[in-house]
Amino acid sequence: MSKAFTAARAAWACSTILAAAAAGFAAPAAAQDELAAETEGGLATIIVTANRREENLQDVPVSAELLDSERLGAVFSGAADITALAGTVPGLNVESSNGRVAPRFYIRGLGNTDFDLAASQPVSVLLDDVVLENVTLKSFPVFDVAGVEVLRGPQGTLFGRNTPAGLVKVTSIKPSNARDIRASISYGRYDTIALNAAIGGALVEDVLAFRVSGQLQSRSDWISNGFTGENDALGGYTDIAVRGQLLFTPGERASILAAVNYRDLKGASTFFRANVLGPTPQQPRNTNGLNNNYERDTVFFDGGAGNNADYEQLGLTLTASYEFDGATLTAIASRWTSEGASRGDIDGGFGASFLPVMGPGFIPFPADTQDSIDLEQNTFELRLASSGSGPLTWQIGGFYFDSDFDVTTVGFPFPPQVTVNHTNTAWALFGQVSYQLTDTLRATGGIRYTDDEKDFFVRAGAPRQPVSVGDDQFDWDISLFADVADNASVYAKVANSFRAPTIQGRDVAFFSAPSVAQSENITSYEVGFKSELSDRRVRLNGAAYYYTVEDPQFTAVGGAGNLVQLINANKGVGWGLELDGAFQITPRLMLTLGFAYTNTEIKDPNLAVGICAQCRVIDPTVVIAGTPRALIDGNPFPNAPEISADLTARYGVPVGQSGEFFVFTDWVFLGETNFLLYESAEFNAGSRLEGGLKVGYSGNDGQWEVAAFARNITGEDNVLGVIDFNNNTAFVNEPRIFGVMLGVKY
Repeated sequence: MSKAFTAARAAWACSTILAAAAAGFAAPAAAQDELAAETEGGLATIIVTANRREENLQDVPVSAELLDSERLGAVFSGAADITALAGTVPGLNVESSNGRVAPRFYIRGLGNTDFDLAASQPVSVLLDDVVLENVTLKSFPVFDVAGVEVLRGPQGTLFGRNTPAGLVKVTSIKPSNARDIRASISYGRYDTIALNAAIGGALVEDVLAFRVSGQLQSRSDWISNGFTGENDALGGYTDIAVRGQLLFTPGERASILAAVNYRDLKGASTFFRANVLGPTPQQPRNTNGLNNNYERDTVFFDGGAGNNADYEQLGLTLTASYEFDGATLTAIASRWTSEGASRGDIDGGFGASFLPVMGPGFIPFPADTQDSIDLEQNTFELRLASSGSGPLTWQIGGFYFDSDFDVTTVGFPFPPQVTVNHTNTAWALFGQVSYQLTDTLRATGGIRYTDDEKDFFVRAGAPRQPVSVGDDQFDWDISLFADVADNASVYAKVANSFRAPTIQGRDVAFFSAPSVAQSENITSYEVGFKSELSDRRVRLNGAAYYYTVEDPQFTAVGGAGNLVQLINANKGVGWGLELDGAFQITPRLMLTLGFAYTNTEIKDPNLAVGICAQCRVIDPTVVIAGTPRALIDGNPFPNAPEISADLTARYGVPVGQSGEFFVFTDWVFLGETNFLLYESAEFNAGSRLEGGLKVGYSGNDGQWEVAAFARNITGEDNVLGVIDFNNNTAFVNEPRIFGVMLGVKY
């Protein structure tokens, strides 16, 4: 399929959805008085914290988008996990081969396909200004939040190393003196339940306030095992998360916020499906999609012990601030732990080449593994930032990070149990200055020095020499922001950021040495515009960027040895366009539309990686040490669709004095995607389009709501990722979930 055809299909999909929404299949107008008041005369102001202070999105020289609580409520109404954020912001992709834990984030095409629990990523996830560095922590559920900010492009100056692609910033709703009670529950297909509740208010007026919130997501088993003949034997889960917060304000200048986050997950890991890609005897022509071996509600497992996952996470955070005359001092200390394990039938089928029966399709050798983690992470940040309204703003600070965790890999029946230890200590000093040069021109510059050290040793199972890596580097950025009209601005930004060196030790469990990737460095050039038109009824923001990555870190997964090897390419380049729009068409009809084009390319004429034995490789191949390998020079980055788009629409019809009938729809589009470093006829996906719908009634000025909803409403079967395991294994998206929901707010 040509790139032109892909772009045309994306444009057609977006225009078709837009036309349908304009005809009336849109999303609800705001039910709450305050939001309705904001949107009656124009679009609501979007507040972001890209510069670690609250600012209007239209005044910040960064390509960013905010997912508000209404959009997030729709996305997670079917009890989805954090991977449901994929495509909700153009240029953002999220996937996981570890079920509801260890998600992998990609922004502007840059990410990491490593499935190990010690994997490093170039996209950071922050919860209330605390970095969740380990991949298991990144999966902490999104609930009771004010919004999720997605910042595209390098963010190393203010947010640290491991942010060369960008970051996802989750901000919870904080305690206040105002009483706030809210709850919602949805019930849908496969006994899917999503329950959210929160209560908050003053304990001592203007001195002590609290907020307690929680979320329960669950689903019954709905996948049958065709090998054992058991019906509805797999796929269920129970995912519980709670948050408690206490805000102490002893005076007008000081505040202390204590927060506890806890999660308990029990349920299914990812379901791998053997030989569902490429041709079969019944379907000889490969369609670059799922073949006749694929059944949505059936797998054929002879291992995995139910593909169970069991995780427990606990986070403690203390945030203190004091307002001096002209500056605010903020200190944030946190401690997070994560402990758990997941097991899976990795080959996705039953039998092996030496057995008389195999299925579905050819299984070269059986694989059944379990990975577990026991992690502690501690962070501390101290920041002093200017306050006031002068032409000069500034901030300086220091940051400390420490993590220590064991990863244990068990093979059934082999290899033997192996436990490895990873430690990471990093510290940084940073600063940023912004100055209003003229009435219309502002300049901003920042710099950060980071020292990062990692150590690895084998604790038990397979002796290997310890490994240590480290680096110290400067991150920096410079930007100019100019107002060219009352509601229109342009900006230019140059930024440099790095991802620290990484150690990958999973291969020790498979009789191989650990691998190491050295630091990668990105330099990004970006220009953009911000505009609000038609009396603030139209918001159009856009950006164009170009970046180069020196020594990009990649993960070569699978091949004949089924290994996980870290590698550095010589260079990588990427460029693209992003457009975010919001349209208040009438006081009751609002649309949002986003679009991104991302082009990435690996630059290394000599870099070769292992390949699948039975797939049809497109790249030129060479034989190294008797093993065929693919040359990947010129290939796109893995999991980097060139086209991505999203659309939401909301429409409401007033009923009586305080009621409203509403319709809400949201859609995401991800274009053709290559999943691995090498290109083959099998390991890629065609364009993916998924949508949701919510239709309901709210009464008493939004204090209660009843609705019907659907996620993946068209029942799409989309490949989200693959396992290069010599038998064309893939995993797919969530099934169609539909049901009813009830919400109250007081």
